[in-house]
Amino acid sequence: MDPLSATKHNKNFAKPSSLNMETPPADPSPLRKIMAVASIAAGVQFGWALQLSLLTPYVQLLGIPHSWASFIWLCGPVSGMLVQPIVGYHSDRCTSRFGRRRPFIAAGALAVAIAVFLIGYAADLGHIFGDSLAKKVRPRAIAIFVVGFWILDVANNMLQGPCRALLADLSAGDHRKTRNANSFFSFFMAVGNVLGYAAGSYSGLHHVFPFTKTKACNVYCANLKSCFFLSIALLLSLATIALTYVKEEPVASEKNSASVVEEDGSHGGMPCFGQLFGAFRELKRPMWILLLVTCLNWIAWFPFLLFDTDWMGREVYGGSVGEGKAYDRGVRAGSLGLMLNSLVLGATSLGVDVLARGVGGVKRLWGIVNFLLAICLAMTVLVTKMAAHSRQYTDLPGGIHEPLPPPAGVKAGALALFSVLGIPLAITYSIPFALASIFSTTSGAGQGLSLGVLNLAIVVPQMVVSVISGQWDKLFGGGNLPAFVLGAVAAAASGILSVILLPSPPPDLAKAATAAGEGSINESMMFVFLSKKEDVRFFFFV
Repeated sequence: MDPLSATKHNKNFAKPSSLNMETPPADPSPLRKIMAVASIAAGVQFGWALQLSLLTPYVQLLGIPHSWASFIWLCGPVSGMLVQPIVGYHSDRCTSRFGRRRPFIAAGALAVAIAVFLIGYAADLGHIFGDSLAKKVRPRAIAIFVVGFWILDVANNMLQGPCRALLADLSAGDHRKTRNANSFFSFFMAVGNVLGYAAGSYSGLHHVFPFTKTKACNVYCANLKSCFFLSIALLLSLATIALTYVKEEPVASEKNSASVVEEDGSHGGMPCFGQLFGAFRELKRPMWILLLVTCLNWIAWFPFLLFDTDWMGREVYGGSVGEGKAYDRGVRAGSLGLMLNSLVLGATSLGVDVLARGVGGVKRLWGIVNFLLAICLAMTVLVTKMAAHSRQYTDLPGGIHEPLPPPAGVKAGALALFSVLGIPLAITYSIPFALASIFSTTSGAGQGLSLGVLNLAIVVPQMVVSVISGQWDKLFGGGNLPAFVLGAVAAAASGILSVILLPSPPPDLAKAATAAGEGSINESMMFVFLSKKEDVRFFFFV
């Protein structure tokens, strides 16, 4: 029996949202079409990887103080919370002759191209509009960068929702195709991550695009431009292939309007947000504990995700932004560390089932990896102290003391931290979502709303950390260690609460969820498919 169809006869489940009003295609599409759409994730994730590895150092190069750099990153959680639901809501009601999803994917790809141009050429445009190269702070370049960065985050979120929704449409409710779509999407995300971090770690890309180095744009800036050129070329190529090859049937406007009135009970509005915030009133104790653990978990993660490459350039390599080569070397080494992190993350994701059975359950596994996260974040202090203790300098013309690269052991220790952190990150990307689905089933709540509430427990801490982390670091003398130590404390608290308070998922429900795979995957695996069209998500919990 189809486990999703069983919800029709269960009064405890909420009525489907108006956002799930369209009937998917009668037959699932060929696998090659699903792969074509899923490949867009590589282009999107390439850009995300460049953001995480290169943009925090870049904004400081433009003159934004370290203590204020984190405010730039507010756009990510804000756009993730608002843009995807709004775009998904309107894409469900789109009556374009090109289909429901394809116009939004095309618009998102075009917006990414515009944003990348503004970011890459912020220094040049700022100089054209009057920025002085003799001054450290370039206000016009900063303004152009901020506009481009926010457009980029909004455009990336605008791409992801319709891409995942189109994959759901192409799968047409077929569990095997749905699993394959999810696997391909995750695979291409990993490919984009590895390519993005590899590009960020290579210092010679500006030789491929020699025009990128200008009077206002140094070697680091030129490499960033070159990386973004590759990113936009990859994204536009993959999007063009997918949108040309995969066709959609347009939705009749009369049918669309009738569906909205019938299921919404209204002629307009944005019910997705009303349902989402209204779901808080119905949450049971297990979900509240899960939200608390998830919140602390992301308070721990976000400082490191923001400042990991900056930590390598500033604390490990001893460099300063815009001065000498030490900082740039550290940032490139950090990009290499992020690539290793992605490889470990992908490998760990395939072994979550074995790890969970080995430690006695998923909640205990989550608690253990949170302690591992706390240890790794605390170890950044030791690596920093070792790097500072062993640092040597060379004299450059003009009386400049340039820090030499750290000893091999220190660099290996820092890269090992990046790699090991891939293990808890893999668990963070899987177990909380699966537990939210299970707890929503036991309480009779809709999975869509419960997972939407869990998303708030992720983005709200990110916004808080974006606001306070820079000032927190400044309070303790600058640098990245104060935020990392705070993250270690939050990770330890998250691990304790996970082990002590978080309920274990009922075994019978875990097995029932397994049935969604129609017996073609291992019995100890759970596949959760959320077909809520305003923000279609696929969660594969091994």
